[in-house]
Amino acid sequence: MASILVIRFSSIGDIVLTTPVLRALKRRFPRARLDFCTGAPFRGLLENSPWIDTICTPDDLPSGSYDLVVDLQNNFRSAKLRRKLTSRHTVRYRKENWKKLLLVRTKLNLFRAPKPVTERYMEGLAPFGVTPDGRGCELVPGEHERRYAAGLADPGELRLGVCFGAKHATKRYPPHLFARVLESLPRDLPLRIFLLGGDEDREHADRLMHELHGDTLQRIQNLAGACSLLQTAAVLESCDAVLSNDTGLMHMASAYGRPLIVLFGSSVREFGFLPYRVACTLFEAGGLRCRPCSHIGRDRCPKGHFRCMNDISTNDVAAAVAASLRQREEP
Repeated sequence: MASILVIRFSSIGDIVLTTPVLRALKRRFPRARLDFCTGAPFRGLLENSPWIDTICTPDDLPSGSYDLVVDLQNNFRSAKLRRKLTSRHTVRYRKENWKKLLLVRTKLNLFRAPKPVTERYMEGLAPFGVTPDGRGCELVPGEHERRYAAGLADPGELRLGVCFGAKHATKRYPPHLFARVLESLPRDLPLRIFLLGGDEDREHADRLMHELHGDTLQRIQNLAGACSLLQTAAVLESCDAVLSNDTGLMHMASAYGRPLIVLFGSSVREFGFLPYRVACTLFEAGGLRCRPCSHIGRDRCPKGHFRCMNDISTNDVAAAVAASLRQREEP
């Protein structure tokens, strides 16, 4: 292979989950030119990737011919792009949405075991000798972003990243419960807490901050909407532990091997979106016949009780966060 194009237009988590694929392709074809086509808001995620030669967007589409096109989006837009190209070989990601919909609508589970999306991305590449290397995702901030992150806390302070947002409401732990978790963290920990998210998360950050009282407010920096993607990555890289909903920032955090405490509401592990190749402590409400209610998330709980999130114990989550931070304390 002399030239390869990988297509994944969106979103943050899905793009981060492609990074082991890029690494595996470059390991198998070290001399190939590797291009990546993604949505303009997300190109910053890949700016410092050591595996990519050119990043393009739908506004600056690639043209011409490739030896291999790897379509990890596999929708109408990516098919339209593929039709403009000439390629010797094309591989498309098999989404298996029918299995997800069957699980959502009938609760019939045909997933023999939860298979990570990253490894499903690679299934079509096996005939070309491209296989997982056993390592996780990667995301590379620049020195400028790392200096920004370093200046956010004092030396000796432990750092906790809190990824409180998510696109869909049924994936968001309620703000008042997040507040209870943060207020339950031990006061003797020298702790700096970062609220992380994009512009779309500002409203949820404000709600969370409104629920906090006293000393906890002094420990928190609200960075929602204030950081670029790579600045956010650098902050996550600097953290000693990360508490997260099922969101793109969870996958960004997974790139750094930090202790991850993850909250799943309408999500289930069968969909393949647990943090890839990194240990995590997963909290989810078991025994709910209504879960999962969607394979992507909903704007509201269809039952009205939202037990998939409300039943997750704030005390248990706080204990897991505290235990992770204690392990990172300097002796």
